Formats: sequence, C-alpha cells, structure tokens
Amino acid sequence: MEAKIEQQLENILPEDLARTFESAYHVFQGQHEHMDDLLKHGGVLLRKAAQRFSPTQMVLGIAALAAVAVVLINRAGDDDHEGEAHDVSNRQGKPELGDKDQNKDKK
Repeated sequence: MEAKIEQQLENILPEDLARTFESAYHVFQGQHEHMDDLLKHGGVLLRKAAQRFSPTQMVLGIAALAAVAVVLINRAGDDDHEGEAHDVSNRQGKPELGDKDQNKDKK
C-alpha cells in the first residue's frame, strides 16, 4: 500500500495537468485570485516532472512553455485593440475638424 502511494506521488497524473491548466486558464481570464492555485499546482507538476526528465529535457520544456506563454500574451494584447477604428488616411494639407483656420474663413 505504501509503495503504491509513493509511486503515485512520483507519476504525473492527468489530474495534475488538468488542475494546472484550469488554474492557468482562470488567471489568464483575469481571475487573479487563482494565482495561488496556479503556483501550487504548477509547483507539484514541476516537481514530478523534474523526477522523470533529465536536466536538458527540463530546460527545453520550460523554454517551450515560456515561448507559448509569450505568444499567448501577445495575442491577448492584440485582441484588446480589435474592432477599434484607426485613421490611416494621408491628412497632410487637409484641415482638421474644429481647426481655427477653417472657422476664420466662414466669418
């Protein structure tokens, strides 16, 4: 019984992955109260992974996760401006609305 519990502690279980990704999703959605859960579940997952992988595999895995995180953060930042109107026309030499020179011509 004790050996089974010890073996289960060392194996990466699907529940570990699910809890970590769920916590990360909540934090990504802006629910920052789940940050403690993410750190706890991520730490457990990292500890279990460190027992199974070589140091080189761990460094490459963490680098891949960091790259994915950067891409997701950039996409989330780009979505903030989606749907906003931007003036891309060439306005040189054309009067702006409410320009003082334009109001003088009408007087």
